[in-house]
Amino acid sequence: MDIRAFDRRAVRASVEMVAKVRPDDLGRPTPCADWNLAGLLAHMTAQHHGFAAAAEGRGADPDAWRAPPAPDPVRAYAAAAERVTAAFAAEGVLDRGFVLPEVGVDAPFPAVQAIGFHFIDYLVHGWDVARALGIDYVPDPDLAEAAWPIALAVPDGGYRRRPGAAFAPSLPAPPGTSRFDQVLARLGRTPVHGAPQ
Repeated sequence: MDIRAFDRRAVRASVEMVAKVRPDDLGRPTPCADWNLAGLLAHMTAQHHGFAAAAEGRGADPDAWRAPPAPDPVRAYAAAAERVTAAFAAEGVLDRGFVLPEVGVDAPFPAVQAIGFHFIDYLVHGWDVARALGIDYVPDPDLAEAAWPIALAVPDGGYRRRPGAAFAPSLPAPPGTSRFDQVLARLGRTPVHGAPQ
């Protein structure tokens, strides 16, 4: 299946989860140690804009990866999600190289690989938002299966301990856990369900 279809479904699920956020929730902690829920939503919104710009050939512009503070972060997130989904759906996008300065590599990435990065990021960030809200989030099994080889391809090691690293060091997944829980553990999340500890 086209990676864009997986990405679109993961993004749509994240929009549905973010829609549950109320103003009083924005100070809640998240699995991303550096961000409360407001910070996480700002990051997610900015990344949508950055990936959309990369799909449009403007990923090298650092301003494309920033989003101004929004008076309504839920609405701003939904709008950014629509923008990136439309950018990925544009004719010829799979033939383009995506410049992703936030990954720390100057050379353009093949579109399928770049969209795969976006897909796994938003599959996991949907869970991050759910965890902050104390809601279980279990994506469709085929999304977890599609994410697994991407998660395995993300390098592990000391760089994940650096400030600003996209993922924490991988954790062991207990035997018998779901594929999605394995994805979470591989990307440094503790696959615990329910409210944050």
